[in-house]
Amino acid sequence: MKLLMIAPPGAGKGTQAVTIAQHFGVPHVATGDLLRDHVARGTELGLSVKTHLDSGTLVPDEVVLAMVREALEAARGSGGLVLDGVPRTMDQARALYEIALELDMTADVALHLQVSDDELVRRLLARAAVQARSDDNEEVIRRRLALYYEVTHPILEWYDERGILVTVDAMRPADQVGRQILTALEVMKQMTEGNPELQRRAVDLTGLGAAFGAAATTS
Repeated sequence: MKLLMIAPPGAGKGTQAVTIAQHFGVPHVATGDLLRDHVARGTELGLSVKTHLDSGTLVPDEVVLAMVREALEAARGSGGLVLDGVPRTMDQARALYEIALELDMTADVALHLQVSDDELVRRLLARAAVQARSDDNEEVIRRRLALYYEVTHPILEWYDERGILVTVDAMRPADQVGRQILTALEVMKQMTEGNPELQRRAVDLTGLGAAFGAAATTS
């Protein structure tokens, strides 16, 4: 199973990525962890990353993608991976696709966790309170969400067109969301392994929450 995680901040992407990776026995590749590891080891890429972090500038796409290429190469013998943290832009998505094509590691699924803005703000404010982050106020959080919708959200349409987008309602508790994701992925894995030439279509599972523990709503 080769899977990409696409979700706004606060949607539970990291939690679900770990669950999926453990279930399928594949590496969980988080780009933030990759960056920190290269910096800690003092690699050539790490020194480049540290320069940008120290100066407060964004790490260039070519540096991030070089790290991701290494991770994809290392994961080839594992039968897949869960990639968490890229792509964040359309340029990154296209560049990542070219790298994955070259390495025969193109994604089977782009998993989109869908959560309302109000719930995302609530979760992020609660996390900020626990971590005593006074700089993470509602205004800052809503700016981060606006940036996500402007820069990252358009990637979903591209994955939809490729037929690999799977959208899940992540408004529920993490364990319920996780059960639905794993059930869907197991079905998709069996279908694609049984018929590799099967025509792929995007899948929207947001209406199936009740089957996985969501409370019924009344009008």
